Amino acid sequence: MSEFVRADALSKTFGHFTAVDAISLRVRQGEVLGFLGPNGAGKTTTMRMLTGFIEPDSGTASICGTSILTNPVIAKKHMGYLPEGAPLYGDMTVHQLLKFIAEVRQLSPKQFKNRLDAVTEQLHLDAVMYQTIETLSKGFKRRVGLAQAILHDPNVLILDEPTDGLDPVQKHEVRILIKQMAQTKAIIISTHILEEVEAVCSRTMIIARGKLLVDDTPAGLLSQYASFGNLDAIFRHLVTTSTYPGHDQQ
Repeated sequence: MSEFVRADALSKTFGHFTAVDAISLRVRQGEVLGFLGPNGAGKTTTMRMLTGFIEPDSGTASICGTSILTNPVIAKKHMGYLPEGAPLYGDMTVHQLLKFIAEVRQLSPKQFKNRLDAVTEQLHLDAVMYQTIETLSKGFKRRVGLAQAILHDPNVLILDEPTDGLDPVQKHEVRILIKQMAQTKAIIISTHILEEVEAVCSRTMIIARGKLLVDDTPAGLLSQYASFGNLDAIFRHLVTTSTYPGHDQQ
């Protein structure tokens, strides 16, 4: 499998606070990486560095072999990003927003039509296509955010809480879509929903205080920490115990 995402020793500080401390990761084609951690662990900062929204203080990152630091425009052509909160232009209709994204991504009119038809069907957006985004429910806004991320059919998807605000049926549909897309892409998902990790992720990384705690498959974690019974209990144990790997003793 091809290595689509690579990061080596990414670090970021804000003043005296170390948000991310030498995080390294690899994501290959066909993998879905569940990127987990408590609030303030450094997940969003790491994802923002991977996507080129902020620069690391040190370390490197590349998308499909292209450095996000030295060739960000080329690297971003291979990437779709759903940020936390999915900020969108509220006064645009869904169609206007997706047409704008297509123009930014330099899709031809034919490519835009084909991809618009595909994402509309995949995310069930036909009923709201000509509504302004500010009038949509939180769930529909999240689906539009996901639509703009996958519109250009990128090799890499970086999704921050992709099912936030969706009802159970919508969550199930998005998880199925992620599993289908993962066959040809590398996908990173940040989520607080542990059942989502079991449902769609082939690997799990857990960080806390900006440091990597574990990198394993969900099945591997469940086997290693069998006495805890489920991923939720394992997660809570790893981020609160004083004996997990990489933890600084207090």
